[in-house]
Amino acid sequence: MDVDTPVRPTNAVRSAAPPGGMALLLQVVQELSLARDLPTVQEIVRHAARRLTGCDGATFVLRDESRCFYADEDAIEPLWKGMRFPLEACISGWAMLNRQAAVIPDIYADARIPHEAYRPTFVKSLVMVPIRTRDPIGAIGNYWACERVPTAEEVQLLQALADCTSIAMENVQVYQSLERRVDERTSELQQAYDEIHRLSLTDELTGLNNRRGFQLLAEQALRQATRLGIGSSLMFVDLDGLKRVNDEFGHEAGDALLVEAASVLRHTFRGSDIVARLGGDEFCVLVLDTHAHDRVDQRLQHAIERFNAEGRRPYMLSASTGVVHHAAGERVALDELTAAADALMYEHKRNKASRFGAVA
Repeated sequence: MDVDTPVRPTNAVRSAAPPGGMALLLQVVQELSLARDLPTVQEIVRHAARRLTGCDGATFVLRDESRCFYADEDAIEPLWKGMRFPLEACISGWAMLNRQAAVIPDIYADARIPHEAYRPTFVKSLVMVPIRTRDPIGAIGNYWACERVPTAEEVQLLQALADCTSIAMENVQVYQSLERRVDERTSELQQAYDEIHRLSLTDELTGLNNRRGFQLLAEQALRQATRLGIGSSLMFVDLDGLKRVNDEFGHEAGDALLVEAASVLRHTFRGSDIVARLGGDEFCVLVLDTHAHDRVDQRLQHAIERFNAEGRRPYMLSASTGVVHHAAGERVALDELTAAADALMYEHKRNKASRFGAVA
């Protein structure tokens, strides 16, 4: 507002606070008891402060370390919402530092008032009360556009509102702390559930899907492949010679062979393909978006050859495979594909045994 803009008549004494102040305060106490965040507390208090005393403006001030933060206001004209001032430079700071109300009928006759900050405003008289008299955390201010001496009842009502506000703010802190703890606990429980769920679908040794995980994911993938009209291939894999490795080099070497085989499978196929260890030395792979002429088994054999060429182990990695193709748009059960691929794998293993001797 311009400094020269006329304001409401000065030197006029206004009537006392609106009747029913205590009833209004009780209503406000109920509203504050339901507040769950600081903005809600601020909104309730700034409106209630004006209604309790019939003033022309009210501010809600928070202590921000060594400054006063004018967090909210309800007034006939803008005051200082959003601004910060040193505690020693404003009357709200005085009320907090001295832990008592400041009653000022004429702001320009009081040395505690920073007159230059008030000249652009309508304010002629005010009352400022601390929020919590012991270790104040803020203040509530009432302002009038004419010189006025607030009644003792008005000051008491405003201080009672400030006391209720203090309790409400503490309750908000407790509620939000409990809410954070509940959120943290919920998050921990969700993480635990996710981990249990992951473990229930994952092979502990290799980190691949286990039999249950493969069935769940592969069935979903087959349904999606049918809807999208794409083909897929299911390959059953059985490692050759795991028993011999266990007998000659120990079960730790056998476990290492299984982990290495899983790594070869994982790196041979895409992340969208579904790779699993079904148990023992048996693995299964569902390769998505393939055609009948695609030789996914040859892709795996080439990867095994590259692994063996590194020559870092006293044993060789070898696998017998069986592959069944699922044509685009064809409806088929996963169990049928798995059984057919398993039969082809055993035929492959028997052919190897007849040519090279035992490969189990």
